[in-house]
Amino acid sequence: MFLASLTVKGRPANVQKEDIQMNNYELALVVSSKIDDETRNAVVEKAKGYITRYEGTLGEVDAWGKKKLAYEIQDEREGYYYFIPFEAAPTAPAEIERHVRIMDNVLRYLVVRTDEK
Repeated sequence: MFLASLTVKGRPANVQKEDIQMNNYELALVVSSKIDDETRNAVVEKAKGYITRYEGTLGEVDAWGKKKLAYEIQDEREGYYYFIPFEAAPTAPAEIERHVRIMDNVLRYLVVRTDEK
């Protein structure tokens, strides 16, 4: 009983990686427009790092560039939009959101499942 409560990177210790159903997700990020390109790229790389930390497989990042926000967020009227597709276990999105929520320079984020029928 004790073994079942232990986890290894977001999954129960007694469950193998091959046994877990992988789902397709997309992480949408809106990053501050007040920071330089190098810092903005570091924010995106850090978010990608959280995905790989929880055994996610990354897709190609879709950068939409600078867009006007529908409403002001943290005294900003514009933000850079990034969409990061990935494949991961069902427990991964909650863990990824937990980390992204407290990242500096991220105005908004959302993880959505893209393979539901």
